[in-house]
Amino acid sequence: MTGASGRIGTLLRKRLAHHELRLTDLRPDDGVAALDVTDGAAVRRAARGADAILHLGGIADEQSFEDVLAANVRGTEGVLSGAHHAGVPRVIIASSNHAAGLWSRDEAGPGGLADDVSPRPDSYYGWSKAAIESLARLHHERDGLHVVCLRIGRCADRPSTPRELAVWLSPDDMARLVEASLTATGWHVVWGVSANTRRWWSAAGGRAIGYRPLDDAEDWAAEVGEPDPGSTADRLVGGGIPGTRTK
Repeated sequence: MTGASGRIGTLLRKRLAHHELRLTDLRPDDGVAALDVTDGAAVRRAARGADAILHLGGIADEQSFEDVLAANVRGTEGVLSGAHHAGVPRVIIASSNHAAGLWSRDEAGPGGLADDVSPRPDSYYGWSKAAIESLARLHHERDGLHVVCLRIGRCADRPSTPRELAVWLSPDDMARLVEASLTATGWHVVWGVSANTRRWWSAAGGRAIGYRPLDDAEDWAAEVGEPDPGSTADRLVGGGIPGTRTK
């Protein structure tokens, strides 16, 4: 696991503890080894003998183009090429809803907005996630890696805004999504979202790899309030608020 000291990595460590985990991060802490994912040789050494890489490392909000290019795109290339050269067959990548952030609820259709809808990033951060989805497909087609790119909504212990009634991903469902991805073959882009009553992103991609979410943001609806259908935040995939990231 890269990015093991980050917010989502921290949420997953206990939930995936039944696996033999190698925890890495640019900023190591207790039980987490130092790893710079832009260093391909270091990634190969860290990954040798692993069955899969869960790649959570990188910048998780809006930064300069050069910063997200270096950390997210070059870092993910280091992981994908490192996996190939180390003989690791499978990589699970944390993409983001912001890779498709400018698609709207009105464009979703009756089955929900497709998991692999073409990228419409809402920021340099979203662009970097769209770029690594494409990079992942290259490594699948060229090198035979099995790769699942997770377009994560809002992964947190509980929803905290009306928008999150639709896009929330519980930590337990995030762990279920990772477990399903560990047996998926091919290249997939899948929405990372719970079984929310108000979900408007398709569930088809998740079902195709065996993901069965159990949690529902509706349990907190009375506390967070009702969405405003006319607001950009509740209408667009990425929320449409410059400078605010919700992955």
